[in-house]
Amino acid sequence: MRDWKKWFQLATIRAVKTVAQTAVATIGTSAVMGDVNWLSVGSASLLAGVLSLLTSIAGLPEE
Repeated sequence: MRDWKKWFQLATIRAVKTVAQTAVATIGTSAVMGDVNWLSVGSASLLAGVLSLLTSIAGLPEE
């Protein structure tokens, strides 16, 4: 039987890391900070987090 509390904790940590990595990558595509499209950064990062959680349903190597 799966320990859902542990799974949720690990999946959340993985999703937060994915969100941060996506934000850094999206911000890095701008030449200067004034050119950053923050709406795009936020939406891409949020989507990456959701996809990370959905992918974690298949299994987590950390678990």
